[in-house]
Amino acid sequence: MITVERSVTVDRPVEIVFGYLSDFETTTEWDPGTVRTTRISGDGGPGTAYRNVSTFNGKRTELEYVVEQVDPNRLFQVRGQNKTIAALDTMTFHADGDRTTVTYRADFTLKGLARLAEPFLKAPFRKLGDEAETGLRDTLNKLQG
Repeated sequence: MITVERSVTVDRPVEIVFGYLSDFETTTEWDPGTVRTTRISGDGGPGTAYRNVSTFNGKRTELEYVVEQVDPNRLFQVRGQNKTIAALDTMTFHADGDRTTVTYRADFTLKGLARLAEPFLKAPFRKLGDEAETGLRDTLNKLQG
């Protein structure tokens, strides 16, 4: 398993930050690798499904994500997968007055023959985490609220 975890703190209320990030379609605005995320079923709560198209390490990939857990202003978790990878993305939120810290953790499990590439993918996943951290910080700081 490869784990990428980053935290960002912004001067925005937790309700604004959580509301924005728990709409998983916003990934196109803050995740540089995301090409498109579309809700395919559900209302945003547990069981809601999204189709995510991203580029990673020079290749285009598509995953279907399903919302696993929602605890308003505290936790948002989605699980994505395709034939070669499973991803568990967990966002936790901590409020301190009008400041919010978001910790984004992504656990990637490679499947089948793709597991053999795991040692070579750690650096590209770290780079992905760095880019997502920058995107999160920049985008959340622009939110109104």
